Amino acid sequence: MTGIADPPAENGGATWVVVPAFNEAENLPTTLALLSSRYPNVVVVDDGSTDTTSDLALRHDVWCLHHIVNCGQGAALQTGVDFALHKGASVIVTFDADGQHSVDDIDALVRPIQDEGADVCLGSRFLGRAVGIPWTRWAVLKLGIVVTRQLSRIKVTDTHNGLRAFSRQAATRIRITENGMAHASEILDAISRLGLRFREVPVTIRYTAESLRKGQDSWNSVRIFGQLIMTRIIR
Repeated sequence: MTGIADPPAENGGATWVVVPAFNEAENLPTTLALLSSRYPNVVVVDDGSTDTTSDLALRHDVWCLHHIVNCGQGAALQTGVDFALHKGASVIVTFDADGQHSVDDIDALVRPIQDEGADVCLGSRFLGRAVGIPWTRWAVLKLGIVVTRQLSRIKVTDTHNGLRAFSRQAATRIRITENGMAHASEILDAISRLGLRFREVPVTIRYTAESLRKGQDSWNSVRIFGQLIMTRIIR
């Protein structure tokens, strides 16, 4: 199903799950089978894949949007968030396509927004579990926490976790302009700058050989933090 021009859905006011995907033909079917069995409003944003990602997504009862060229995960997320907002979503969850995230964690992410008035709920692997995480990734992520607390003035225990939830109001106010992986830090900057109420909840992240091969390498994370520091210095 496609078409941003469609009128808002009758089940708008619900939780929507946004899944950015780039060449995820191997992992996407399992991810979507789990998501669609529990959440009726799922939108996949195929970010210019060269494999069968879109074809496989359309075999499931989900929406599928397609970037003609690869724009980056940040851009894919913003496309999906805009679509969900147009459909009337009250809560928007971002969920990776590669199988690292657990569908069982979504309810815990949504609850503080629905029941406690939080604007944003962030998943934290360091409050929960990071199964199979390499020590190099652990070290870089811990460094990222220190850098983020200094630059963004926001006390979080995890920085580059793609499992998060936004209220409709927060999703409307936060605009992702970093097309690549630096969007994660940009979101935290926005939470701090806008004074949004946020919570962290424990989640489980599972690292596999496949997710590590496709995912962001540790040195790229270091480069991202370096760019953020330089940007602050220039400002």
